[in-house]
Amino acid sequence: MLWPDQTADPAVTSPPGRLRIIPLGGLGEVGMNMMVYEYGDDIFVVDCGHTFPEDDLLGIDLVIPDVTYLEERAARLRGIVITHAHDDHLGALPYFLRKFNIPVFGTPLVCGILRERLSEFDLDFDPELREVQPGETHSLGAARIEFIHVTHSVPQSVALAIHFPIGTVVHTGDYKIDTSPIDGSPFDFYAFARLGERGVLALLADSTNVERPGRTPSERTLYQPLEEIFDQAPRTIFFSCFASAIHRMQIVLELAERHRRKVFVAGLNMNRNLSVARELGIVDRATDVLVDLGHFKKVSPDRRVVLTTGSQGEPLSALSRIAVGEHKDVKIHKGDVAVLSSRIIPGNERAIYHVINHLFRRGADVYYEGVANVHVSGHAYRDDMATLIALCKPKYLIPIHGELRHLVLHKRLAVEMGFPEDHVFILQNGDVLELDGQRVDYRGRLEVSRVLVDGYDVSSFDEVVLRDRRRLSEDGMLLAVLAVSQSSGNLVAGPDIVSRGFLREEDNQEFFERCEAVARAAFEECARDEKQEWSIVKEKVRAKLKRFIKNETGRFPYILPVVLEI
Repeated sequence: MLWPDQTADPAVTSPPGRLRIIPLGGLGEVGMNMMVYEYGDDIFVVDCGHTFPEDDLLGIDLVIPDVTYLEERAARLRGIVITHAHDDHLGALPYFLRKFNIPVFGTPLVCGILRERLSEFDLDFDPELREVQPGETHSLGAARIEFIHVTHSVPQSVALAIHFPIGTVVHTGDYKIDTSPIDGSPFDFYAFARLGERGVLALLADSTNVERPGRTPSERTLYQPLEEIFDQAPRTIFFSCFASAIHRMQIVLELAERHRRKVFVAGLNMNRNLSVARELGIVDRATDVLVDLGHFKKVSPDRRVVLTTGSQGEPLSALSRIAVGEHKDVKIHKGDVAVLSSRIIPGNERAIYHVINHLFRRGADVYYEGVANVHVSGHAYRDDMATLIALCKPKYLIPIHGELRHLVLHKRLAVEMGFPEDHVFILQNGDVLELDGQRVDYRGRLEVSRVLVDGYDVSSFDEVVLRDRRRLSEDGMLLAVLAVSQSSGNLVAGPDIVSRGFLREEDNQEFFERCEAVARAAFEECARDEKQEWSIVKEKVRAKLKRFIKNETGRFPYILPVVLEI
């Protein structure tokens, strides 16, 4: 059921004997997952993720959920539960904990990674991280939360069976049904079947891969194609994946040991996550094969593997810097092999293919999704989703985690299975759904926005706009325009400096000529490959100009480098 627009005016507490479910993120989008459960005087939250900004949000690092609704009810907030160690489910938690000193429930891996992340933030208290294990049950107010092991692309992922006085709600988190997982802990069919036999009031289930027919391949299916790459690689293997893909790292470590190669890790988050996984005993074989990156040149090229971040083409990631020859420790050469072991996330195609082109240009053989079997998904395909619905036998189904098309197609899948159409509810962020054992009511929609993070600064969208306007009014703007040959990458005109609201160009000609020289020098300092990546060129020009202008004037105009291809 798709609900009409209607502003919500929820009471201070949910009505007696009724459960209120409110998504604050993750519905109608992939990422930024956050679900609020409210029963009587008790509120708790499941997951607290971030997403990455779109291209038009210049200068913004992260986008996180708007928690105004929770701030107004902070005294009733009992805790937050994290289903697994992926940033779209826990990445916003450091910002969340600045506002709420409440217990955080998660598996040892979740808590270990959070401790590392939280060490970067200056919180006024030591967060209470409560480690949980599958099979355990913990109480949060009137709710008893049972933790169920599910298989996913990161170890120690859990689904939740939330037992309320009015019935049981199952919240899957991210999952797939893997019968032969890397860590030997299979999907817990029995727990879901047991819940289905006893009665499930509502199932909130992952929708991301509903467009893919069949069943999700096991992570173990990657052994053979990756083994072939290790067999054939004449020189260094550069293996890129998400920093949280710990199962994937385990495969690489095993193959490296088998092929007598040493493994070097490039990327801060990958180093941290791997360290936590080793401490918890999740990853083995690391002691014998892992070598500090500083010893890279001391190992023969045919005996090296580099585990690196950057599979999504992030401009400042280790792989991007390696691809353009700017990494201080690692260089790539002809005959090396590069593997991008991740899905090409929509919106990242251009950045990813730029990196791939640079790798090919340097003579590497490159394997990536679409040309090689080097990645399997961590999310359930259609048949897995149908299996979960059949196991749980819910009275109501609420598709979560996905864009609107995913949610609607998840509903269609359930209806095709014979599920009553009017028992499936398509929600959007901010929708307020109330239910008990007999009926479901829509209570309108909260006014929720997205909160933008710039470094450690957290602002709502309107505040960001006001901040930019204030900055422009106080310090003005400076444009540095560079005309660059598309074929050669050489500077053919400029840099031209244009000032608005900063200094009068007529009265400060010498100063602006020096700005032009600084911008020109910044461009010339870029390596040849970097000059084909305008994002890198712009950032270097902006940083040099910012430092020069600050030292000369003590002012901070808005600096906007512009590169024109000719």
